[in-house]
This record gives sequence, structure tokens and C-alpha cells, in this order.
Amino acid sequence: MLRPNQVRRKLAAGQEVNGLFSTLPEPALVEMIGCAGYDFVILDTEHTLTDPQQLENLIRAAEANGLTPFVRVPEADPGAVLRALDAGAMGIVVPHVRTRADVDAAIRAARYAPEGMRSLNGGRGPGFGRIELTDYIRRANSEIMLIPLIEDAEGVAAIEEILAPGGVDLVLPGPGDLSQSYGVPWQVRHPRVQEAVRSVRAACARHSVPFCAMSTTPDRRADWRADGVTAFVLGEDRDLTARALRGQLERMGGGG
Repeated sequence: MLRPNQVRRKLAAGQEVNGLFSTLPEPALVEMIGCAGYDFVILDTEHTLTDPQQLENLIRAAEANGLTPFVRVPEADPGAVLRALDAGAMGIVVPHVRTRADVDAAIRAARYAPEGMRSLNGGRGPGFGRIELTDYIRRANSEIMLIPLIEDAEGVAAIEEILAPGGVDLVLPGPGDLSQSYGVPWQVRHPRVQEAVRSVRAACARHSVPFCAMSTTPDRRADWRADGVTAFVLGEDRDLTARALRGQLERMGGGG
């Protein structure tokens, strides 16, 4: 059932929020992320084979453990936006936003009239009847977040026109795909990539839109905090799990 979006509230109050990408469609792992104390989880349906029923159960696991569930949908797929929201997502992460038209299409899919044209439905969003449907429309439009992922050179170049009309609640950079877009695949620390990310951050500051930094080391997180950033993605469950498994084997003297 729709509930207050604690990430939205914390950001509005100037408080820090921390999250992880989740690419392993396992509710127990989402439960662990919540128990570890993270504020939000980005459930990935762009690069993973997650069916709608699995996604709903991942969202349930997040809700049960104090996590705000966001969903990264496949590129240019309004149906995926609708299914994620009907399953209970509190935010939609839209990949490869390159133009304002991409944002407008996402708004149309994610928000009810008069802001958009999200298809009307009942179900678990309004708590199977606990929230009156017209009240649910109003509350959903005010709680659910729209989060563009800027991961192309075109999106960086158009960031002012992407943000200026409003309707964006949080911006994520995608250093990996940005590196490819600039011709330096996986060189995420390349000066061109870092300059692009900083320019996106600066545009967010000019338009008073929260910026979420990808920060996988304490030093990087500290740099962003010094710049006034309060939202952080601290990694991905798959990568963290793999490193922990390798590290345990190495500590125990195993491996070949």
C-alpha cells in the first residue's frame, strides 16, 4: 500500500540517504539491505530477468524492512513503468534520458492526470480499497519520484533543458555508460567522464534538484558530501556479494 516516501522527506529536510542497486532478484537479499540500514534500494529490471511477480515480492521485502523501493525500468517502456508502479514502486529510475522528451514521456506514464496519464487501477497501491481511489491519485502524484539516469553524452549536453521545466525529483549519473558514450569504455575516472558528472551535478544545483552520487569509496563519498550532496548510491548487491565471497576465500587461504 502507498505510504509516505521517506527518501523524499529526508532529502527535503537536508538529511543524507544511502542506497544500493539490487540486481539479484531475491527477496531475502532485499531484506538484508533493509536490515543493514540503507534508506533505499534500486531494483533493476533493465539488466535482469525479473518477472512481474518477482518484482512485487522484492518490493514487499523492501516495504517490510523500511526500505524505499525504486525500480529501474527498461529504456522507453511505458508498460514497465506502469507495472512497477502498480506493484508498489515509490520511484521510477528512467535509463538513458537524453532529452526533455524522454522526461515528458516518463511523466506521462508515471503520474496521474493532470500531471500525466498513468492508467487507472486499484490493487495493492491503494491498499485493496483502504485508500479512497481519488485520494490515492493525489497521494501517488505527490509521493512517487521520477529519477532520470543521465548516462549519455547527449543527456549531459541537454541537462539544462531536461531539468528546467520541472517534474524531476532526483538525478542519477551513469558513469559506466557515460564512459562508453565518450569513447572510453569503463574508464569511469577518465577526466571527460568526471567532467560530465560534475556538470550534471552543477545543473542540478542551479535548478534545485537533488543529485545522487555514485560513491563506492569513502574518499569519493566525502568529496561529494563536501560539495553538498546528500544522496548516495554506494554500490550494487551483486558486486558486493562477489567481493565478499572472494575475500572470505582469500582470508581462509583457499583458492588456486
